Amino acid sequence: MQALPIFFNIKNRHCVVIGGGDVATRKVSMLLKAGAAITLYSPDICPELLAMAEAETIKYIASNFEMNQLTGACMVIAATDDEAVNVAVSVSAKAQNIPVNVVDAPDLCTFTMGSIIDRSPIVIAISSEGNAPVLARYIRAKIETMLPATYGRIADIAGEFRDQVKAKFATTQARRIFWEGILQGSFVERVLSGQEHAAREQLANLINDADVTKNQGEVFLVGGGPGDPDLLTFRALRLMQQCDVCVYDKLVSPEVMELVRRDAELIYVGKSRNQHTMPQGEISDLLAKLALQGKRVLRLKGGDPFIFGRGGEEIETLMQYGVPFQVVPGITAANGVSSYAGIPLTHRDYAQACFFITGHLKDGTLDLDWVAMSRPRQTVVIYMGLVGLKEICEKLIEHGVAATMPAAVVQQGTTQRQKVVTATLADLAEKVSLAEMKPPCLTIIGEVVQLREKLNWFSV
Repeated sequence: MQALPIFFNIKNRHCVVIGGGDVATRKVSMLLKAGAAITLYSPDICPELLAMAEAETIKYIASNFEMNQLTGACMVIAATDDEAVNVAVSVSAKAQNIPVNVVDAPDLCTFTMGSIIDRSPIVIAISSEGNAPVLARYIRAKIETMLPATYGRIADIAGEFRDQVKAKFATTQARRIFWEGILQGSFVERVLSGQEHAAREQLANLINDADVTKNQGEVFLVGGGPGDPDLLTFRALRLMQQCDVCVYDKLVSPEVMELVRRDAELIYVGKSRNQHTMPQGEISDLLAKLALQGKRVLRLKGGDPFIFGRGGEEIETLMQYGVPFQVVPGITAANGVSSYAGIPLTHRDYAQACFFITGHLKDGTLDLDWVAMSRPRQTVVIYMGLVGLKEICEKLIEHGVAATMPAAVVQQGTTQRQKVVTATLADLAEKVSLAEMKPPCLTIIGEVVQLREKLNWFSV
């Protein structure tokens, strides 16, 4: 993010527009919607602006630009087709610490104006930071189709009951939980269908009937997928936006973390081989403790919670404490990473089975089921096997797997940082070391790996 998105209250405040054409007209119209007191300077103006001036909607002064015209302004917009004038406006405004926007000249601006969706009092602004205004308008058009015009009425009616809700619920958290429940119920549909009287009655009854003593703590055990946020489920995203606390680990990508509710408390319990920020038993107890405090706890894990994610251990503890929970599966690393690497896990010509295994056991050893891993016509996917990769390859060869068997290691798969090394069992460990591969990595062994060269579709 290169610019901070803010909403600037300019109601009844002095704003200056320099320019008198169609572009200036659009900017003036936008400022008027926000209640600004506008003074416009230009030698000539178009008929639309002239009509506004004659109606005293704006103040118009026929003049070339002069620096003193900006004195006392809270905001300045330059909308002329004269580059020298636009530069002069920008320099003058910056010298007086006045926010300035120069149309189609991001380098001259201290702020830009996004593409706006107006459902007052709900307002959405979309910005490309000046790089692609047409794309911003395209996104606005997509969102416009998703938000009925009456959405603003939902906010208006909610505002009418805001004081009652504040009086009923003592904490910000309790109020937020109440409103989230309201907005997921039939209240919204009644407003959107024009049944505002019934919606008000329903909301009043729900406030009166609400049990303020009810402990609404819960744990959401959510699979964050292999890294690409587009691979999250709808349900995962919804719960990520509702949590009070997020307990997350090392394998959750930064892009996925960006989608967690902004003001949620974040607790890092990152785990890697032989280095646990918090032991698993303490993590499980922490989830229960937070939920029993009435908080909605998001336990966010990379991949899927039940595939080498120790989710089963965590919900066992939650059940012992009597804590309600939900489990949301995620795309596990084996599925997501192999797909983005162009390596199908099964293929009728190469593999009719797939074997998932973790690269180290609970005690840190490599005492794996080598016989099962060495069976023909299958794909072996190894989680957390980077440290013991050399020994794994040697053991498989000892148990009859050909030294020429294709194999791959994928680092940070599905993200823009994805890195893939392909080799054979004989030289995989050496090539991975030379490539300086770092966790998180996934190892794939089997004839299907040879398809990567042909099926590689995801380029970084």
